[in-house]
Amino acid sequence: MNLLRTIKSCSLRTKFVLPVSAMLILSSLVISGYLTKRQADSIRQELRASGETMIRIIAKNAESGVLFESKYELDELLAILSRFDAVTYGAIINKEGTVLSRFGYWDEKATKVKRFLPHVEPTDGLCQEFFIESSSGEEFIEMNYPILSRKEKLTRENLGLTGGLEGSVTHEKVTEEIGSIKLILSLAKVNESIAEARDTATLLMLVVLVLAIVILTFFVRVVTKPIKMLVEVTDQVSHGDLNQRVDIKQHDEIGHLANTFNKMIESLKQSRDEIEEYNRTLEERIVARTRELEQAQEQLIQSEKMGAIGQLAAGVAHELNNPLGGILGYAQFTLEKMKKSLPDKITSKDIDKYIRYLTDIETQVRRCKSIVQNLLRFSRASHIAEFEEIDVNKVIEDTITFVEHQLHMNQIELRVALDPNLPPIQGNAGQLQQVFTNLIINAMHASAAESEIKIISRYSPPMGEFDGAVELWFIDQGIGIAPENIKKVFEPFFTTKEVGKGTGLGLSVSYGIIKSHGGEIRVDSTVDERTTFTVILPVQKPSQKPDNRNEKLPGELSRSSNV
Repeated sequence: MNLLRTIKSCSLRTKFVLPVSAMLILSSLVISGYLTKRQADSIRQELRASGETMIRIIAKNAESGVLFESKYELDELLAILSRFDAVTYGAIINKEGTVLSRFGYWDEKATKVKRFLPHVEPTDGLCQEFFIESSSGEEFIEMNYPILSRKEKLTRENLGLTGGLEGSVTHEKVTEEIGSIKLILSLAKVNESIAEARDTATLLMLVVLVLAIVILTFFVRVVTKPIKMLVEVTDQVSHGDLNQRVDIKQHDEIGHLANTFNKMIESLKQSRDEIEEYNRTLEERIVARTRELEQAQEQLIQSEKMGAIGQLAAGVAHELNNPLGGILGYAQFTLEKMKKSLPDKITSKDIDKYIRYLTDIETQVRRCKSIVQNLLRFSRASHIAEFEEIDVNKVIEDTITFVEHQLHMNQIELRVALDPNLPPIQGNAGQLQQVFTNLIINAMHASAAESEIKIISRYSPPMGEFDGAVELWFIDQGIGIAPENIKKVFEPFFTTKEVGKGTGLGLSVSYGIIKSHGGEIRVDSTVDERTTFTVILPVQKPSQKPDNRNEKLPGELSRSSNV
């Protein structure tokens, strides 16, 4: 069942190529095996035929040497065997079993397997052949051939005087076995030749198979390419894109199917256009719904702002606590001095001290007033985005007032490089301060101790139709952004923070604020190295407020760990 499911899930090209390739491979294996076996049998048979010819020649020429037991003659006769690599051992044996001459060495005790080999071709029937396998695994062929001697039969007629004179007297001859020849042929060279032939056949088979599969794949691709094109267009149509058409110029069944499919798409598009015409009557309700969404967005901005104020509370409290402590100390010290000193005994030196104390008190009070005013300005709710001429550097400095204590507590260094020549822009200082606060806090959450955050501002001057812009960079050395979250970070409620440490609305709200200012917000990140948010604000406020209701988030905007 699993195999059947796997086959069904394969592509059409795979269903064509795999079975045909399997058949080609199986056929090639069978044919190659058969041809290799035939060639091996032919090589072995050729060796046997050569051995039989050799042993018959030796047997014919060894008659006199055996009769006279001439070792010299027999040794010379067997010396011819040295010319043949296949001959391992040769011996001439007389009728009594005595070895008269031998060539090579052979140990009869080393024989492991021995079986008789039948003749495959018509022979004189005198040669007996055996297959031998030694204990070391080597293979041999043993041949035994008799040595015959032909003699005239002595009779009373041919012993007489007339035996040699009368031609009518017949001379009868008899054949007698006077010995035998034993020949051992090694199959090592033969087996090597067979192995080489098998390897050659295998290589040739692989080359043929690869070529066949490549050619088969090419032709299958030609057949399946129109079908694949039809599937791709079908998939796009299923996602609502009715502008696609199947461009197949064929006159077969696939071409007819493509024409029919194109007609079906035309019909679907016509039906959808009619439905869209009916839906235009819903425009008033859509406008009303849009108005509600705008109000919800304003509430969302204010809610996110209050959340940021909650995160800044500790830093603001610390900022207020230090100057208030100084004010209290100077006031108590001055009061104590004045109580102990009589008016007629106050010297000019004491008056100078009191003036210095009161000056410090005034400085610290002004600092507290500035902090409270910035906090009130930041938290002030506004249902209408009031745009006015603002200094972006001043907004950044006010924002740093809130967050510098939290950065110090997290052992993160803040480096600021602001361009003093920035021109003023049209915008809402409170909303921009909310964006800058969110970006700095996100960078702080993503950064480890002993790292740094950079804030850089720069003026991009006008060029052609471009009226100029203020560019801001917020750079951290945090954990970076995972590539799979690139398109998600500006979506509402998307966050990678732990539960309770983020709502996922900060960057979404910031994106909406920057768009309402006619600007852009971009991000570039490398995992475990850095993240850079770039905010671009035009110098001139757009004449019309951008309509972001149907605008999709840009694909290149990304943020992961800092959300």
